Amino acid sequence: MAEHKRIDEATGTSTVGHEWDGIEELDTPMPRWWLWALYVTIVWGIVYVILYPAGPMIHGATEGVFGWSSRGQLQAEMQADAVRRAPVMNAIAATPVAGLPARPELMQAAVQGGAAAFRVHCVQCHGAGGAGVKKLYPSLTDDDWLWGGDLSKIEYTITHGIRNPDHKETRTSQMPAFGREGILESAQISDVVSFVRTISHQEKPGASSARGAVLFEANCAVCHGPTGDGGRQVGAPKLTDAIWLFGGDRASITATVTQPRNGVMPRWGARLDPVTIKMLAAYVYSLGGGEKAPVPAVGAQGPATEERGADGQP
Repeated sequence: MAEHKRIDEATGTSTVGHEWDGIEELDTPMPRWWLWALYVTIVWGIVYVILYPAGPMIHGATEGVFGWSSRGQLQAEMQADAVRRAPVMNAIAATPVAGLPARPELMQAAVQGGAAAFRVHCVQCHGAGGAGVKKLYPSLTDDDWLWGGDLSKIEYTITHGIRNPDHKETRTSQMPAFGREGILESAQISDVVSFVRTISHQEKPGASSARGAVLFEANCAVCHGPTGDGGRQVGAPKLTDAIWLFGGDRASITATVTQPRNGVMPRWGARLDPVTIKMLAAYVYSLGGGEKAPVPAVGAQGPATEERGADGQP
């Protein structure tokens, strides 16, 4: 490789002095507009470092002359938005959750606020539309509720959760592990399953379901009721419809009777403020499965929302 600088006759530009197999590289200067753009960006960078946080430090960055930061701007915008929403939030806070439907505009605002909170805290389990996940998390869109689905009861469950240890107000229902604990033998469990599938209109009555009826009355009716219609006082699910979180087929019911699921729901009262919980209750209520309270229960207390099966029972 030869090195010899010369002026290229065709362009009048000096070469860099390198040659490869007769091919030479021209030392063409950068366009003037490009150089000016480079100089402007250098000046802009220096000015930016002086005015805004940019220089890396051990525990952050230089503050800059303006003292501006994206985090500070976000905080200011959030504070401004909180001031804007304050009248509505105060009105929701001052209205008992059961009284929201009587004030449609306030109820609508609560539903919208609850929808936003639901997307942050609840969709991970209950899904974006509250439809739940089969065999995992209950649907909030149907009208099957372990402890009732009016606004006050929904609010209570969101506040206190399901099976939270060391929290005396949490909702807790306990179904015995009839198989694991040896309360019923395998054949007896099969008969009880036949009876449950009969009252839920999945099987025709037979000798097995007849034997199961006797066992059901002795072991299950105290919670689920003599006809399997459930017991909201103890969170016992209804067994006579077609709504099953963990499945209504024979194998699924057998597994639940043998070893109950005993699902858990966080108590959001320890994480969210009362107004957010009230708005969440309004949103869940609006999904389609909410029930009207049997009596106007302004300020009433009472745990709520779980579809049958969220409690770990069939």
